[in-house]
Amino acid sequence: MDLHKLAANVRLLLMDVDGVMTDAKLYNVPGPDGRMYETKGFDAQDGISLQWLNWHGIKTGLISGRVSPATEERAKQCKFTYIYQGHIEKIPILEEILADAKIDPSQVAYIGDDLTDIVVMRRVGMRIAVANARPEVKQAAHLVTEARGGHGAVREVCELILKAQGHWQ
Repeated sequence: MDLHKLAANVRLLLMDVDGVMTDAKLYNVPGPDGRMYETKGFDAQDGISLQWLNWHGIKTGLISGRVSPATEERAKQCKFTYIYQGHIEKIPILEEILADAKIDPSQVAYIGDDLTDIVVMRRVGMRIAVANARPEVKQAAHLVTEARGGHGAVREVCELILKAQGHWQ
């Protein structure tokens, strides 16, 4: 299996959020009204690299089981084309995205960390697990990143794709 060849074919990068774009920690903070609000931290270098993919015509998207305003805002900042939250069953969402993007599953890369991601990974061309992924996810992956989710794993994947497609210079 040639990672460079797989990355050169990517036209769409999809990913999970918690554990991939974040370190999987969720923070509850009090709002001015006294209610608790959930937030999470995102890696700035992941964010800029996602925008670089966009500049080169490579679409990005997320499929998350959780619904979070922080995720929605981060996805908009990073210019995601597809934002799906609140979906544990990810296959129908993948099929909807593929139909909209009009691309073959072989042109999709997916980054995951947990068991619900494996079913998507098995249906796309490039399967990626972050360093902190469950062992079963790592076993299903073509690539396991050196970086952990929320600590540059997405950046690592974006750089690989950009380099493989001749856009890194």
